[in-house]
Amino acid sequence: MQPGEANRFSTLSKAVAAQRTRLHSLAEALRSKDRATDQRDRVGYLMVLPYLLHMLLFLGYPLAFAFVLIFHRWNIYTPMKWVGLGNIKLLFTDPLIWRALFNTLYFLLIHIPLQLVLALGLAQLLNQKIRGRAFFRASYFMPVVVSGVVVTILWQQMYAAETGLINLLLQGFGLPKIGWLTDRRYAMPAIAIMATWKNVGLYIVLFLVGLQGIPADLYEAAELDGASAWQKFRLITVPMLNPTIMLVLLLSTRGGFSLFIEPYVMTGGGPVNSTLSGILYLYKQAFFFSKMGYATTIGFFWAMIIFVVVILQRRFVETEAV
Repeated sequence: MQPGEANRFSTLSKAVAAQRTRLHSLAEALRSKDRATDQRDRVGYLMVLPYLLHMLLFLGYPLAFAFVLIFHRWNIYTPMKWVGLGNIKLLFTDPLIWRALFNTLYFLLIHIPLQLVLALGLAQLLNQKIRGRAFFRASYFMPVVVSGVVVTILWQQMYAAETGLINLLLQGFGLPKIGWLTDRRYAMPAIAIMATWKNVGLYIVLFLVGLQGIPADLYEAAELDGASAWQKFRLITVPMLNPTIMLVLLLSTRGGFSLFIEPYVMTGGGPVNSTLSGILYLYKQAFFFSKMGYATTIGFFWAMIIFVVVILQRRFVETEAV
């Protein structure tokens, strides 16, 4: 071998050795990185484990047990008895569950439009630069943080037939007294008005956030084009508030289908089941009559109805927005 060739071979061997060393170092670095990643993953799993156990214990197990209860008759005190589809058949032939569904939809028919109009109107006013704006905002939100039972008892006293403030005011104007909670024509509207008063503060805050997120340039451009106040509201405010309106609809619907405290405290579901809600009926079946299997069936049925109604609402509102 010539000296030049020997030098080239030596140089090439050194380059190969250096490359091999670099590849070995890179492989070691990758293995170290993988070990560090695995260690971080293990730490992450350990951090999430308490939450997963909580979910399995307090959500997964109750849901699985509730699903099993649908096919059994159980009164807590005696062993469960298999009834197959008996609870489901009873559900579809029970007139009171359909009465409760009608009452809930009637409540929503009154409550949701009233809630939307009142909350958006008050939010528009509170979005203006008026004196005492902070005080009025806090005042409207106050009922939201007060206990639902306390508010319900307060309104129950206001609705009292003989000594209630509302009937006393009606008498002062020469109008007849109304059995707000004893007349089936007025009981559910009375509850809807009370629920609106209780929750409107939350939706005012949501609408205020939405209103303050609308660029002022849009209103200025509309004024330059000669748009009226109604046109600005209809063509700018409402479309820009569509996500907030959707959120209010969803929250109001969920709250309406969860109606319980108001009819339970104020009317007990009467008069003549005119204020019987689905959750109140479920509660009575479970804790008055100890029909846990049937109560669970009602709960699953109610959840499916809420799901369907929310999907329909979303499609309708999104279609209208387009």
